[in-house]
Amino acid sequence: MKHRKWTKTCSMGFKKISIRDGKFRKVVDGKEVEVGSDVLDVVIVNAAGMSRMFYSGVYDPNRAATPSCWSSNTQAPDPDVPAGTRQSSRCIDCEQNIRGSGGGGSRACKFLQRIAITFVEDNLYDVFQLQLPATSLFGEAERGWMSMQNYVKHLVKHDTSATTVVTRICFEQTSYAPRLRFRPMRVLDEAELKIAMELERHPDTLKAITFSAPPVWSSAASPFDEVEGFTVSEIA
Repeated sequence: MKHRKWTKTCSMGFKKISIRDGKFRKVVDGKEVEVGSDVLDVVIVNAAGMSRMFYSGVYDPNRAATPSCWSSNTQAPDPDVPAGTRQSSRCIDCEQNIRGSGGGGSRACKFLQRIAITFVEDNLYDVFQLQLPATSLFGEAERGWMSMQNYVKHLVKHDTSATTVVTRICFEQTSYAPRLRFRPMRVLDEAELKIAMELERHPDTLKAITFSAPPVWSSAASPFDEVEGFTVSEIA
């Protein structure tokens, strides 16, 4: 691989990747700055555990909404959830956690996971947040493309860390809802790996994986420690 030199810069606003309309879009401080393709080659430098979020009312893509209830540990609503909108004292007993409570036979309260990524063909020091919907977390592997949970298991099985490989992310075009799939592409070279390890606990990275809806939860937990309710070995 041709050697590249990346510029080590400070954070310039909150950066995230939007998956609207089947395209990856770079968003900085709420403003869309670039529309990319339907494929990304990235390094996952850290990840939060799974969380849950429930919105009441009908979804409107053109209107920002505040969740009615949320959980940063998928077990119980966070203490900051208002009593008037709290759906249950435990997620396992909640009516919004029953299949069919949401559209298309889904659950109204959705799983999600935030990961911090950086672009291997761009500036590796530039950290973005990518929020994965439930459709991207679960599901069986097909033609080498995996859901996030299966991807984690695959890496653990091969004694590999997510921060040591280039991950390709693409949209599953046969899905009616946004659904991302993952596969490993190559191992990072020495220079890339050094930067990835530096970024694992960088403030920009921790900010990207911090759950805030609107409260903030601790990002100190090990990444990828939740797999469909079961604990697996840490991979990052």
